Amino acid sequence: MKKIIWVCGIIAGIISVSWGVLSEAVIGDSLSLTTRMIFGYATMVLAFSLIFVGIKNYRDNYSNGQITFGKALGIGLLITLIASTVYVAIWMIDFAYFVPDFGEKYQAQAVAEMKAGGLSAAEIQKQSAEMAAMMTRYKTSAAFRAMFTYMEIAPVGIVMSLIAALVLKRRSEPTTVNV
Repeated sequence: MKKIIWVCGIIAGIISVSWGVLSEAVIGDSLSLTTRMIFGYATMVLAFSLIFVGIKNYRDNYSNGQITFGKALGIGLLITLIASTVYVAIWMIDFAYFVPDFGEKYQAQAVAEMKAGGLSAAEIQKQSAEMAAMMTRYKTSAAFRAMFTYMEIAPVGIVMSLIAALVLKRRSEPTTVNV
């Protein structure tokens, strides 16, 4: 069971972070923030499909075709933890060495999109100041950055774990004796 969890978790982590790393390196700022977010979350959902693979593999090969909701959820959450940790670790390295100006680029693109969206100057000023304060904390506090990054990915894995556990749970059927 441990091997299934580790393999699925590591592969899911690598898949989930692939969009972010590739989009920063190749695409840059040519897509809107909303489009980048949609692709990012779609990649996470794709990555977390490995939760279904891990639970089904365990159920069919190590548990005689049976698994409870709790056991399936536990496997899914462990895969989520490993995948999320891989995601966070790779992002922390990427941020530190390859995109240390991420916050500035993100802010500039967000402000440009707010202007294009027709927001008032006062509203843009307000949101820009809030964003600047958060980005300062994001850049200067590795713990805050890690926590924030976990909050991006972990909820997706938790939801996928719940869905997979509900879909894949299978209890043994009681045997009936005909008298």
